[in-house]
Amino acid sequence: MAHRELTVAYARMLLTGTLVGVLYAALRVRAPAPPPVALFGLLGMIVGQTALSAL
Repeated sequence: MAHRELTVAYARMLLTGTLVGVLYAALRVRAPAPPPVALFGLLGMIVGQTALSAL
């Protein structure tokens, strides 16, 4: 992937995550996982994506 395409992809993911977070807050939906667990899950997804794109 080109640098610009990668930047656009990350920006879209960030925007989507933010919108979902705002929607959850507006609907007062409780997250299924405590915040630290959720953050480690997100970190795992990023590390996994980075590892796969390196192959």
